[in-house]
Amino acid sequence: MLTRPAAGARHPRPAPLAVTTVLLALLGMFGPFSIDTPFPAFQEMGADLDVSEASMQLVVSAYLGAFAVMSLFHGPLSDAVGRKPVMVTGAAVYALASIGCALAPSLPVLLGFRVLQGMSAGAGTIVSRTVVRDLFEGARAQRLMSTIAMIFGIGPALAPIVGGWLLLLGPWPLVFWFLSLFGTVIALSVLVLLPESHPRERRTPLDVRSIVSGVVDVARMRHFQVLSAASAFSFAGQFLYIGAAPIFVVTLLGQGPQDFWVFFVPMVVGMVLGSFTNGRLAERVSGDRLIVGGQTVALTGAVAGVALAAVPATAALPWAVVGATAIAFGTGISMPVYQLALLDAVPHARGTAASVSTFLMLMLNATLTGLVVPVAASSLLSLALTSLGLLCLGIVLFHVHRRHSRPVRAQPVIPPTPEVT
Repeated sequence: MLTRPAAGARHPRPAPLAVTTVLLALLGMFGPFSIDTPFPAFQEMGADLDVSEASMQLVVSAYLGAFAVMSLFHGPLSDAVGRKPVMVTGAAVYALASIGCALAPSLPVLLGFRVLQGMSAGAGTIVSRTVVRDLFEGARAQRLMSTIAMIFGIGPALAPIVGGWLLLLGPWPLVFWFLSLFGTVIALSVLVLLPESHPRERRTPLDVRSIVSGVVDVARMRHFQVLSAASAFSFAGQFLYIGAAPIFVVTLLGQGPQDFWVFFVPMVVGMVLGSFTNGRLAERVSGDRLIVGGQTVALTGAVAGVALAAVPATAALPWAVVGATAIAFGTGISMPVYQLALLDAVPHARGTAASVSTFLMLMLNATLTGLVVPVAASSLLSLALTSLGLLCLGIVLFHVHRRHSRPVRAQPVIPPTPEVT
């Protein structure tokens, strides 16, 4: 049902539910569009800017690192000044940063504007999730989140396809002009169509010292550290393939800029089916068992990926994406329970827990794209072995956490997208 505002408070008339649903889903697409749309242009960008394939990975890690740092502050800022100002400002800054990327004459300048993109993109991706709980509660909120997740799930598959199409129309800066247009449309749409869901009487003081203190307190909790690391490394087995997509698809598989769908479409389908499986089993299977089951599926897929990559006859399409797709399916089963367990690990500060866990996962992902991918993506076998190692580390960390804590409860929640959680 709709959350009731305090007595005497003025609550803006809500936009039609369909409009709100689509707009919130589009706000979440800043992540996949920012990371995946430029992938098909990496070779052209590298040649034009005269940098190596390994250096081009910094285009992803610079964005992720900035996104990670600001993820600690977007939520508290929206608690203090309201959701709408943070989302509109973030989308507007993102649009301007994208113009800077399009006009960048060198890699250092491009990286500077990518950092600005990352700092602003989280305003939409993170804050939009809180709008659902501001406006709705109970089963209605869950249904809306599920619908948003289904729309949002198209993003990671669609973004590299759009990037490939744009390259048919013009040079690589056209990709960033498109992202600027996307940010502008979102900023105007939120300004005109989305009501402010966090009224003044519910806002908190903007106190930087208390925000930083709360973040540090949560980050120092040992059980939270282990669980966050387990979640991050479990997802890292899948994200390694995402971060390596320009090398994986073009260099190792020999495909063109318009062919990124051969990897992203199966992977996204696997992730969505895993999430659907989680939702169907959540009422009947404990959280621990869902995580173990998802890890078992992912581990089986990772081992299969190694085996297929080791045999020349299967080290090519379509076999080369089988392992990554199975890992995505297993991750889709386990990751929603991880999210809930991380929030419940700090029940008195769930918003801070979400920010800290997101920060840790994004920092790991940024490290993978900047330092690990250039080495691991030297061959299909090396990439598959590294993914298997990351997944095994996540499994070990979860069982360390499991030995020292009570079982996590099962409840269907919305999983992260391949680029942000």
